[in-house]
Amino acid sequence: MSGPGPRERMLGRLRAASLSAPVDARGALALLDHRIDVHFARRRPHSAAAADPVAVMQAALTASHATVWRAGSEEWPAQLAQKLSEANIRHLLLDSARTEAAALKAALPAQLKAMEFGRPLEEWKSELFTGVDAGFTVARSGIAATGTLILAPDAGTPRTVSLVPPLHIALVYASTLHADLHAAVHAERWAEGMPSNLVLVSGPSKTSDIQQTLAYGAHGPRWLWVIIVDDLVGGMR
Repeated sequence: MSGPGPRERMLGRLRAASLSAPVDARGALALLDHRIDVHFARRRPHSAAAADPVAVMQAALTASHATVWRAGSEEWPAQLAQKLSEANIRHLLLDSARTEAAALKAALPAQLKAMEFGRPLEEWKSELFTGVDAGFTVARSGIAATGTLILAPDAGTPRTVSLVPPLHIALVYASTLHADLHAAVHAERWAEGMPSNLVLVSGPSKTSDIQQTLAYGAHGPRWLWVIIVDDLVGGMR
């Protein structure tokens, strides 16, 4: 009686591998996670982003051609409203259901119209792309080392708000800044519920052609304003 043929032997090896792979993969993944954790644990105490995340965040964003300033939790709405007026902004997209957006809306001058994303995109697509000057968002958190804003879009503030208007205005709280992406992933426990849609913003939209000529605003906002709200007890860390 002949033994299993080449096909049966190959299928047998595949079946055996599929049964052992999950255990091996989990072990390899745990080892990799540990090595990554150790790497960041060793370097973070010597990182400027860990020592002074606000200053590093501001410097990184400024280097990426964003306009950044710090403000108190009570002062920022009036400050931003003044800057919008000086920039001749006439139509601002925001979600007034958010406390921050409602505070900004109350501070806006009469000539500046606040608009909301309350209709299906198809009903006002032309107006959105040609008539809205700026979009206001509140960042979920930030990554100091790279000057990155972490946005979590929702129904009231979809990705469109930060991508379509030529000026994107983002507010981020100093208390939500992380030293690096690894710290953000751990502190916010992404592994326990991976976010389905996050937008990472590290500056205005930019691109370059084959001649390496850098251009801003070709695929998104041409300008980015960031307000870092000073909400830490005892001042900035």
